[in-house]
Amino acid sequence: MHEMSLVQGLIDQLVALAAEHDKQRILTVTVDIGPLSGVAIDSFQFAFDILSKENDLTSGASLTIINSPATYRCVQCGYEESASVRPDQCSKCQENLLIPEGGDAITLNQVELE
Repeated sequence: MHEMSLVQGLIDQLVALAAEHDKQRILTVTVDIGPLSGVAIDSFQFAFDILSKENDLTSGASLTIINSPATYRCVQCGYEESASVRPDQCSKCQENLLIPEGGDAITLNQVELE
């Protein structure tokens, strides 16, 4: 489960942010996980619940996960649409070949520190 190593990296980043801002506790964390990132959201949440308890700064922190859609561009007409699941065809011209753009990132959106 690679989500454990991803969450460990997130916690390391949170600890560095807290130190940089001279804060003693992390209250909330908001992360955007794209649908094409290859991350299982339930596993990421589970890993956060386990690993955050191991650090005094993150113990008790809550995690909010946003799952922003990817954008799919039609190769035929160039039409772009956002979707969490790849559309079967373009809604404008019915072309089957759609190129995904974005949706493959894990982004730390917000951290509430105390």
